[in-house]
Amino acid sequence: MIDPVSTDQAPAAIGPYSQAVRHGDTVYVSGQIPLDPATGALVEGGIREQTRRAFGNARAILEAAGTSLDKALQVTVLLDAIEDFAAVNEEYATFFTEPYPSRMAYAVAALPKGALIEVTVVAAAD
Repeated sequence: MIDPVSTDQAPAAIGPYSQAVRHGDTVYVSGQIPLDPATGALVEGGIREQTRRAFGNARAILEAAGTSLDKALQVTVLLDAIEDFAAVNEEYATFFTEPYPSRMAYAVAALPKGALIEVTVVAAAD
C-alpha cells in the first residue's frame, strides 16, 4: 500500500503529486524547492538561504511521516549552477551527520519558479 504524506509545515505541492509517499518502511519525498511554507514564495537570498529552506521543507515532510533526515538513505540535489556546489556542501553538512546518505548532485538547465536548488530525499521509516 502507498500512503501519501502531507504537512502544512512544508509548501503544498505545486502540481499533481504528493509532498511524499510512504511504502512499507520507506518514505519518498518529492522534489523540494525553497518555498516558504507560509507564503508559497521563494525565500529571499542566495544559494545558502535556498539550500536551508529546501532541506528544511524536506525535514518537515519526513517528520510528518514519522521519520527524519537522520534516516535518509539517498539524497538528490539539483542545482541551477554547478558553481554553487561548494556552498551547498557546507549547508548540507549542517543537516546530515555520519553515516551520510548516498547522494547525487546535478546541474540542470532550470528549476521550477526560478529556484537555485531542488532536493529529494528517500528515507527509512521504521
